[in-house]
Amino acid sequence: MDAHYYNVDLVWKKNRLGELSSIELTDKIEVATPPPFAKGIEKLWSPEHLFTASVNSCYMTTFLAIAENSKLEFITFECSASGKLEQIEGKYAITEIALKPILKLVSDKDKERAERILQKSEAACLISNSIKSKVSLQTTIV
Repeated sequence: MDAHYYNVDLVWKKNRLGELSSIELTDKIEVATPPPFAKGIEKLWSPEHLFTASVNSCYMTTFLAIAENSKLEFITFECSASGKLEQIEGKYAITEIALKPILKLVSDKDKERAERILQKSEAACLISNSIKSKVSLQTTIV
């Protein structure tokens, strides 16, 4: 596979606020220092949110591809993610991202196979494979 590039631009607006954009996309995202830090701004996306969202959205897209290739029939898929920020040896790091997918199946007979596909999706997620944070999975299949 050839290399792919994803371009993101950032413009500082004021205080601890910036705006992300990409020549490849139409939407812009305001991003700021989160409230736990000095001069943090509430209710805006932070680098920590985006990092966690990157793992979560990659997990979803990987799951969708593997489920389609496996012909797994499901009704709904949703996933919450929680990024754990810690200070380790004087440096901040997201040390763990807990993914909690909920998958509603068409048929109960697919439960074991669905669990394997959910696990395989986490292992194959390119973002999870690109970071040093631990990624844990707590699945719910209904």
